Amino acid sequence: MPQISSRTSGLGTENAFVVLKEVNDLIAQGREIISFCIGQPDFNTPPNICEAAIKAIRDGRHGYTPSAGIPELREAVAEYVSMTRGVEVEPDWVVVANGAKPFIGFTLLSVTDYGQGHEVLYPNPGFPIYSSQAVAHGAVPVPLHLLESKDFSFDVDKLESMITPKTKLLILCSPQNPTGGVLTRETLEKIAEIAIKHDLWVYSDEVYSRMVHEGEFMSIASVPGMLERTIICDGASKTYAMTGWRLGYAVNQKLAPYFSTWMTNTTSCPNHMTQWAMVEALRGPQEEPDRMMAIFKERRDLIVNGLNEVEGITCLSPGGAFYAWPNITELCRIVGASDSEEFRKKLLYDAGVAVLADIHFGMRVPGEGQHIRFSYATSNENIIEGIERIKDFIRTNRR
Repeated sequence: MPQISSRTSGLGTENAFVVLKEVNDLIAQGREIISFCIGQPDFNTPPNICEAAIKAIRDGRHGYTPSAGIPELREAVAEYVSMTRGVEVEPDWVVVANGAKPFIGFTLLSVTDYGQGHEVLYPNPGFPIYSSQAVAHGAVPVPLHLLESKDFSFDVDKLESMITPKTKLLILCSPQNPTGGVLTRETLEKIAEIAIKHDLWVYSDEVYSRMVHEGEFMSIASVPGMLERTIICDGASKTYAMTGWRLGYAVNQKLAPYFSTWMTNTTSCPNHMTQWAMVEALRGPQEEPDRMMAIFKERRDLIVNGLNEVEGITCLSPGGAFYAWPNITELCRIVGASDSEEFRKKLLYDAGVAVLADIHFGMRVPGEGQHIRFSYATSNENIIEGIERIKDFIRTNRR
């Protein structure tokens, strides 16, 4: 029988979807599950965006588009990024893809060479596709630990000490998945100084850029000297509740032509009619996404306050995104769970509450204890009920 390549057989995945299958299997068996495991807005896509897609279909927008995306969308993205990041971006620097995720791979393919030992620094805990794509494309992923004592930022001095002649790329995510941490201006300026000094590319994952709960979002691309070496990546999924529409974009003057070629080599072009929907998303009324962002902030306060009332849990207030990352080290001891993954499974099967464990986002950070992730992209009622179920679970399972 023909063999599967080692690159494929060892390919990592996004464990949120693995846990989601567990959840759906239990629901199919008649169990009532409250799920905090998927990072997906629980709102419908705003009506004006849907209507723009319907109009595009009726207007015959059915064929291939340029690999980099329709000119109208590239122009809209350039306008939007220039306005929200405080930089001057040209439409030719923009490439659109079927979601933001492809640009992780496209960036790795464009700035590292297979089998040359080129290193990629990435946040840990972090979005698991960073490291899985690095390995798949023949680079060496090097985890950059996020620390609870630094509000889930990292030690910038430690960052510089980890850079070697093989280091080609630094991946940042702010606001961050899974911790909700936000990198401060001071930290971004220090990182920028290091990136320039060591001539690094920086992939800036900014898909949660509209979800900063206090203050203003800042992109590292706005630091002097960083725009040319930063790949700004964002998309429609989180801000406009368009996860299933699959549209994202990347911005970089030098890499845009190469990203466009990678699009030609993979999916040919982005989905045609949904590109027109995204034009409307970016240029149309912003009241609905602003309303959604305000609701996420209210939910942030509700879930953080609730979790901190639970025995054995301490939870920092996330600065952005829609994730809480509570420390459950003491709670594991109270209920006799060996680690966060055992606790996660017990909570799902015994209490009907679905969360993700820290190991779903990379290796545990030494000395940081046990954590789980809650996505609070769900209703207030679910948040309140979920916390009550956790309290009941502790009462029943106390050792």
